[in-house]
Amino acid sequence: MADVLVLYYSRDGATEALAREVCRGVDSVDGMSARLRTVPQVSAVSEATESDVPESGPPFATPEDLQQCAGVIMGSPTHFGNMAASLKYFIDGTVGEWFKGALEGKPAGVFASTSSLHGGQETTLLSMALPLLHHGMLLVGIPYTESALSTTVTGGTPYGATHVSWGRSPDVLSDEEKDLARILGKRVATVAGRLARTES
Repeated sequence: MADVLVLYYSRDGATEALAREVCRGVDSVDGMSARLRTVPQVSAVSEATESDVPESGPPFATPEDLQQCAGVIMGSPTHFGNMAASLKYFIDGTVGEWFKGALEGKPAGVFASTSSLHGGQETTLLSMALPLLHHGMLLVGIPYTESALSTTVTGGTPYGATHVSWGRSPDVLSDEEKDLARILGKRVATVAGRLARTES
């Protein structure tokens, strides 16, 4: 079994809901397993620290998760058209993995959530794609051959899976959003599996 790291930050539950659908897509591929991880919230008080183990939900990500994974799918809520500071803080701390080339040649995907349709989904996805490209990863999107991309009236882009809450309960995903998140997970896991077979 090879793991695909599904790495996310979520404050109100929307991005976590997408992450869990992405995991379902990863787990649907033979020989592949989703490794769900989150990151601690960044504190405005420099002396405050988070416990190494969160009180609930998946464990916090470590650099070892990046080294051990066959691929990465990263997700964030949109903060002014950018990824959340907590996720950026974690990624900024991966210079050691960058020096080692730990992620080079591995597939990657991105997903995001916003409260409005034009709330910066695509720029948030691109903000997450940039450090992954610097790590030498192979970016995997969602092609328009996936019919849900053409029928969705909520979230979904060719850059990656998205969710728009429209003032609803943030963790309630539309059917198309669920489908596209699963498709993203399945596509990254499929590419990771193929790459692993060619290297062995």
